[in-house]
Amino acid sequence: MKFYDIISSNQRMGEINLKSFEIGKNDAGQRMDKFLSKAAPSLPKSLLYKYLRTKRIKLNGKRAEPASRLNEGDIVELYINDEFFARKEYHYDFLKAPKKPDILYEDENILIINKPPGVLCHPDGDNYTNNLIASVRRYLFEKGEYDPEKENSFAPALANRIDRNTGGLVMAAKNAEALRILNERIKNREITKKYLCVAEGAFKEKSGVLEGFISLNKSQNKATVTKKETEDSKAIKTGYTVLKEKNGLSLLEIELFTGRTHQIRAQFAAIGHPLYGDTKYKGKAAGENSPYKKQYLYAYKLEFSFKTDAGALNYLKDKVFTAPEPEFVAEFNNGKLK
Repeated sequence: MKFYDIISSNQRMGEINLKSFEIGKNDAGQRMDKFLSKAAPSLPKSLLYKYLRTKRIKLNGKRAEPASRLNEGDIVELYINDEFFARKEYHYDFLKAPKKPDILYEDENILIINKPPGVLCHPDGDNYTNNLIASVRRYLFEKGEYDPEKENSFAPALANRIDRNTGGLVMAAKNAEALRILNERIKNREITKKYLCVAEGAFKEKSGVLEGFISLNKSQNKATVTKKETEDSKAIKTGYTVLKEKNGLSLLEIELFTGRTHQIRAQFAAIGHPLYGDTKYKGKAAGENSPYKKQYLYAYKLEFSFKTDAGALNYLKDKVFTAPEPEFVAEFNNGKLK
C-alpha cells in the first residue's frame, strides 16, 4: 500500500486536506468500508457512510459505495479532517513472543511450522504472547517481511489450527492472496491433513471411515459425538488406518475429511477407543516420564493435492510435507505404552 499526503495551500478547506491511498496487494479484494475503518481509524462509522454519500471519499475519482470491492492499483481519495487519520501509538505484543517457530518449510508466500504440544495457535483470554501466530509475526517482523505500520488490514495469519496439546504441522500465510488460496483449498479438500495417534484397544476393522455429528460445550471445552443430528451439531467424517498393534493399543494414521474442534479425540472416544493420555475423553493417563502429558496425537503430514489452478501457490501442487516422527511412536514401538 502506497500512501500519499497531498497538502497544498489551494487544497486546504479549513482543516480538510486530501489524502490519497493506492491499494496494494494485501488490501485488494476487501470492502471499501472495511478499508476505511483501518485507513482512518478515528473516523466514526456514521461520518464514514455520510462522506461516502457526499463524495468526500472517492474511488478512482468517482463516488464509492460501502460494499465496493477494492482492486490492486485503485486510488482512494479522502477529503476529511486530519484528526480522523490520527493513529494510536502501537505496542506490539507479538514482540514478546518466543523468537522463532520451528519452521519446516518457507517461501515468499507461506510457512509450514511444526508446532510443539502445549503451545496455543492463537491468543486466548490469558495468553496474548506465548502462542504460534505471535511467534510467526515476530519472526517475519524481525526479517523485515511484516511491518504493521505499512498494512491497513492484513497481518500474517494461520490457515489451519490444531489443539493446544496436539503437536504438528500448521500453515501460515505471509500475504492476503496466499491466505485466501489456502483457505479455499482447505475448504475444497485439496489439502489433505493426516495425523498419527495412539488409541486404546484393538480395532475389529483395521481401516474405515467414521461419520457422525459433533457439538461443543464451550464452557467445558468438550465435544459430544452422536449418531443423529441435533440442533447445534455439525457433521463430521474421519478416516483411519491401523498401522500397528501392541499391548492392547493401536497406532493409527488418521485422515480428516472435516475439521471440527476435538473431532478426532471425541469421535474415537465415542466408539470406545479413546486416545492414550486423553483423560478429558476417558483415556488412560500418560506415564510419569512421558513427554506427552495429554493426548497422543500429532498432525504429521500435509498433502497439497490441488485439483484446480491455485494461482500464486500453484507451485505447491503435489507437494507433501511430513513432520519428524513424534516421540510417542518410539514409545509405542518399544512397548513402553501399556
